[in-house]
Amino acid sequence: MQMSPELKERLQLVMIVAILVSGCRLAYILYQRHESQIEQAKKQAPPLNPDYFVTPKKLYPYDVNSAHQLTEQPVWVKVGYAYTFYPYDPTRHRVDFSQEAGKLLPIEKLQIKDVITADALQSPGERQVMATFEKDGKSYAFSVGSIKGIDYKFYSDDMLFIQDPHELYNHWPADVWDAIDKHQVKPGMSELQTDFSIGLGIPEKSGEPGNRTVNYPNGGSPLSVTYRNDKAVEIKPGPAGSS
Repeated sequence: MQMSPELKERLQLVMIVAILVSGCRLAYILYQRHESQIEQAKKQAPPLNPDYFVTPKKLYPYDVNSAHQLTEQPVWVKVGYAYTFYPYDPTRHRVDFSQEAGKLLPIEKLQIKDVITADALQSPGERQVMATFEKDGKSYAFSVGSIKGIDYKFYSDDMLFIQDPHELYNHWPADVWDAIDKHQVKPGMSELQTDFSIGLGIPEKSGEPGNRTVNYPNGGSPLSVTYRNDKAVEIKPGPAGSS
């Protein structure tokens, strides 16, 4: 039995429509799967830490003259209780290395008055590059580099911010900055925020950054802070030896 041309045309049209419907349905299914995968990836991927995008400015000093850039704006101490300062006589340009005057405090704001060189018995064969400042009406100096022969080595960029850290890390909540300014540690603070608040920490052997216990000498009032997912979950007095 032969089909009429009209019937053939109708069957062809039905087949074309069926193919188009199937193709549209397949495309829709693939689109739905793609969107589902994207949504799942969004749920699984943790948000990027804004701290990673903070890039403090550096001065890159290469000699004493270039290090005088430190006097052109205030500076802030990056790691508290890590750097010793000594009495300084500005009239004689003499640093008294025989006695320690103290340690620079966490996020302490300083106005560097001068950058000089001095001989220290603690480092024979090297001259120290010293930054001078005033505190409570007295003059002090701390080392920001060294000179051996004609070679200069500076670590001021690792020691000091030349921008206000409150502005560099302005994405931190106000209550966190309030705790930092009061040198306190509160649950939920990150390791970096705690470092800003109470200074140098000594990690215990086990664990990795953000998931470990860190002991802080804290200027003679030691604290032990345990972190989980870079959040302080336990804060307690530290071991006596950490002071």
